[in-house]
Amino acid sequence: QADTVGVFQIESRAQMATLPRMKPRDFYDVVIEVAIIRPGPIVGKMVHPYLNRRSGKEPVDYIADCFEPVLKRTLGVPLFQEQVLQMAMLIADFSGSEAEELRRAMSFHRSDERMEKVMSKLRTAMNLKGVAQEVQDRVVLSIRSFALYGFPESHAISFALLTYASVWLKVHRAVEFYAALLNNQPMGFYSRATLVRDAKLRGITIRPVCIVQSSLHCTVDADDVLRLGLNQLNGVSRDSLQRILSERERHPWRDLSDFLLRCGLSKDERRVLASSGVLNALGFHRRSALWQVEDVREPDLFDRIAPQSSSTSVLAPMTPTERLEADYQTQSLTTGPHPMAYVRDQVPGVWRACDLAHGRNGQHVHIAGQVICRQRPGTAKGHVFISLEDETGIANAFVPSTLFEAQRMVITQERFLQIKGRLQNMDNVISVYSLKIEALRFDAAIGAHSHDFH
Repeated sequence: QADTVGVFQIESRAQMATLPRMKPRDFYDVVIEVAIIRPGPIVGKMVHPYLNRRSGKEPVDYIADCFEPVLKRTLGVPLFQEQVLQMAMLIADFSGSEAEELRRAMSFHRSDERMEKVMSKLRTAMNLKGVAQEVQDRVVLSIRSFALYGFPESHAISFALLTYASVWLKVHRAVEFYAALLNNQPMGFYSRATLVRDAKLRGITIRPVCIVQSSLHCTVDADDVLRLGLNQLNGVSRDSLQRILSERERHPWRDLSDFLLRCGLSKDERRVLASSGVLNALGFHRRSALWQVEDVREPDLFDRIAPQSSSTSVLAPMTPTERLEADYQTQSLTTGPHPMAYVRDQVPGVWRACDLAHGRNGQHVHIAGQVICRQRPGTAKGHVFISLEDETGIANAFVPSTLFEAQRMVITQERFLQIKGRLQNMDNVISVYSLKIEALRFDAAIGAHSHDFH
C-alpha cells in the first residue's frame, strides 16, 4: 500500500529499507517520482515518459540528434531548466540573452503573452535552420510542458536531499520524525491530526497530553512511543505553559486545587485543560474536571484553595463522540479512533482507503472520509483534486470541472464527503474519478481544517 504522508511516496517496506544505499546521482530520479503523488496535466506529458523509459517500457528518444549530449542522462526527457535552455541554444542558435528571455518566460509568474513571444522567436529561428516541422512541434511541446512544473537542477537536488533525509528518518527514526513535525507546526502539507493518524498506522503509540507527564514539546518516550506535548493545546498561552512547567518542576501537584492555585490560569485556559483530558491524572475525568475548574475559590490565609469535592463524581464521563469533539476543539487532533470509525456503519459498501490498491482499474467504487485537502491548480483547467482520510489512510479523488461547478457548495463547505466514481489504478498511482459527490453526515462538531486551494 502506497504511503502518501510525508514528502515521498513509498510502495513497500522493502523499497524503504534500500534507501540508505542510494547515491547522490540518484537524486533526480527521486524528485521525479515525488511528482506522481499528486498527478496533474504534466504527468502524462513528462513524468510518465521518463519513468516508462527508465523501466524499459518505451525506447529512449532524444527528439533531435543534437540533444543527445544534453538529454542522455535523463533519457531524452528535459527535467531541468538548464536542459531546456541548452536545447534552445542548440536547435535554434539562441544567444545567452535569448535563453535568459526563455527562462524568464518559463518562470512561476510567467505570462502567456511572453511565452508566445519567445515560442514565436524559437520557431522562426528553427525555420531558418531548416528544422523539420515535426521536430519543431515536439521541441515546442516539450518546452511548454516543462514550463508547467520545471525548475533548475540545483533546486531539484536540494529538494531530493530533503526528501531522502526525511524518508530515512521516517524509516529508521520514525518517532523522532513525527515528533519533529508536530513540534514545528504549522508547516508542510498535512495537519497534526493526519500526522498522528499516520504514526499510529506505523505502530507508534501516541500518548495524550498530560499535565503530569508532558513537556512543552512532543517527546520520545521509547522507540515506538511518542508523548504529545503541551504545545499541542489550543487556547493556552505560551506564558501559561511555561508557568505550569516551572511550578511542576518546583514541586509536583498535590491535587487539582494545588494546580489551580499555583498556576493562575484564566477561565478559558482552565476549560481547555479540563475538556482536553489533560487534567485526568489529577483524579478527575473530563466532565468532572470541567465542573471543578469553574468552582475556583479564593485562597485562605494559608494560601490554599478551599478543598474541593471528591474526585468521585456523580457526573457521567463524556461519551466517545463527546471526547472526539473535545479533542478537536482543544488540540485539532485525537489520539483515539479516527472520526470515520464512528460513522462507517452508516455508509455500508464504502471502500476503505487501504483497499483501493486491490481494486480493478475502471471499477465503480464508493469512498468516504474527512476532507483533508482540496486543490484546484491553475494548470488543471478547472478540475479539482480532493483527498479524503479515513482510519486506514488517504484516498485521492479527481473531480472534473463540470461536477465541481454543479456541487461547488457541497465540495467546498462540507468537512466529510462521500464520493462515487471509477477507480483509476495505473502503475500504482491510485485515484477515483468522481461521478457523484454528497455530504457525509457527522453529528459531532469536528473543528478540523483542511489544506484548501494553496
